[in-house]
Parts: sequence; C-alpha cells; structure tokens
Amino acid sequence: MNGVTAVNQAAVLHGPYDVKIENWPMPEINDNEVLIKIACVGICGSDVKLWSTGKCGFDVLTEPIVIGHEGAGTVVKVGSNVSSLSVGDRVAIEPTQPCRTCALCRAGRYNLCPSPHYCSSLGADGNLATYYKHVPDYCHKMPAHLSMEEGAAVQPLAIAIHACNRAAVRLGARVAIFGAGPVGVLCAMAARAMGAHKILITDITNSRLETAKALGADYTLLVSKQLSEEQAADRITELLGGRPDVSIDACAFPEATRTAMMVTATGGVLLVVGIGAGRVDVPLASTLLREVDIRGSYRIVNTYPAAISAVASGAIDLKKFITHHMPLARTQEALRLAQSGDAMKVIIHLPE
Repeated sequence: MNGVTAVNQAAVLHGPYDVKIENWPMPEINDNEVLIKIACVGICGSDVKLWSTGKCGFDVLTEPIVIGHEGAGTVVKVGSNVSSLSVGDRVAIEPTQPCRTCALCRAGRYNLCPSPHYCSSLGADGNLATYYKHVPDYCHKMPAHLSMEEGAAVQPLAIAIHACNRAAVRLGARVAIFGAGPVGVLCAMAARAMGAHKILITDITNSRLETAKALGADYTLLVSKQLSEEQAADRITELLGGRPDVSIDACAFPEATRTAMMVTATGGVLLVVGIGAGRVDVPLASTLLREVDIRGSYRIVNTYPAAISAVASGAIDLKKFITHHMPLARTQEALRLAQSGDAMKVIIHLPE
C-alpha cells in the first residue's frame, strides 16, 4: 500500500539515559493528515536534555515517548481532504500542530500556542521513527537538489532565523553570540546571511569555536573561570570595535546572560534563545536604564520557508554544519556524542 510496510521502528525514551529501538504502533492518519516515511532526523540539544534528565522546559517525562523532532522524509499516504501534498513529495517537517483557534494562533504567533502538540513533547510523539503522521500545512516541500540530511537540519536553522528576526539583526550590525552550540552557530550563519557586519561568538570549548569560525563568525572568544564577566565584556567590545548592537544568548548560562546584558550597546537588543535556569541573578537596572531591549525567542514561527530558501539558494550551507551520521540502531551513541560537545550536528538515518 503506497510503499508502506507493516513495521514501524522508533527510538523510544523510557527514562533518563534509557532509549530503546523498538516496534511502535503504526500511525493511523485521518482525512486531514499525511503519513511520512522518515529518512533523516537530527539530534537536538532538547533531545539530549530530555534523554539525560527526563525533563526539558515545561516537559517532564512520565511515560515512554518517541523522541526526535528534526525530521525529513517522503509522503507515502495522504488523507482524503489533503490537496497540497501528494504521495512521493519530499518534505521537511515543521514539528508542530498548533490548535489554530487560540488568540495567539489567530495572531500568527502559533509558536506560543498553549496546546501546540509539538513533536517529541508530552502528548505528541517524535519523528525518530520509520513512519510519522503530520498535518500537511506544516510539511514543507523540499527542492529536488536538497538532501534529506539538509531537510532535517532546516529545523534548527528555522529556530535561528526566528531568533535573528526577533533580535532585529540588520545590515551592518555588530552581533555577539554567546554559546557556539548548534543554535548559536546557526544564528551566526543566519546573521551573516541577513547582513550583519561583524559577528563574534563565545564558548567554553575551543573545538566549537573553531567550527564557528569556519561557518560564519569573524571573531571568537574562549571564556573560562579565569576571565571575569567584566573582562569578557571588555574583550568582546575590543574585538568588535564597539559594543554589539545585538547580543544573542544561545546558551543561557547565568554568566553569559550577565555578560550579554553588560556588553550590549545602549539602545540595542539582547535576545535569549537558550533555555536556562528558572531564576538568574542579573544586572537588570543598569541594562534597563540604557534601554536595552531584552527579548525571548521560542521555537519557530513562519521561518521554515525562509530557511529552505536560504539553503536552496546557497546563502546558508548546512552541509558544513552537519558533522556526524549514524543509523537508527546507534541512537544512544548519537545522543552521547551530542552531549559531549564533540559534534555540531548528528543526523540519524532511518532504514531504507
């Protein structure tokens, strides 16, 4: 039946550090859904956090769940009411199914929907499985020359583009990014494509800074306990030739957040995209008195098309961003590798 086999293998998380590859019920689509045979899924920092601690953000693991939300694959079945997709279409999956009826959805801010059924969160299985069902309007057709690996990596790029949009990155801007993990590096790549003039990125690991320099950062700064927050702010200003117009906190370590608040130019923007502690001691008064706008960025909103176009046009090269490939059977190893910081982006390949 449309190339669909009877077995659906999935990476199922049962508890901290306990992920198993097992047979999972085959998704049954309704008239308004499509069934996708997954080809590739990227490992995200939130996958690692859920796997290693049993919780991430608002989610606390209470029952087994299929993980993964950076997916791409081929449509193998369509519901009777679906006209926008056909069997055989190659799609990058935007991992949300918002309610469409709440005030935030109606205002176009569906990323803030209180009931989003976000892929790989409680109440919504992930797509690190042979088959996955989704709503068609959040399945984005991929150009023929884009690989499935790139299609999977579009998801974190869409997060980075939303972050840069929220931060109001503009032509000629000085940008400081705190944290050279995948989202931080993609923010640097997106900021470069959006016209930023000088980009600096910080991290505690030299290898990640080397990757960031190769992928889009002009300057890097290795931070350590020997470097005070004030010294780090001074060094950033020195390297950029002035305070950054935009600071992007992509790690949400308290030290990074405080440094970002101190160093951002008067009248500039501090955008926090990393998920950190619930409470942080910060220099709030001095930051607000300089009218630094402090903004948050959450998931994705209307940036998948832009991300796909940027990759398709060559404006952003995701092939260099993807560093490791593993089969589904090695998901546990892939999660450990992602946790180690030795990989920028790990892609899991599902069986043909």
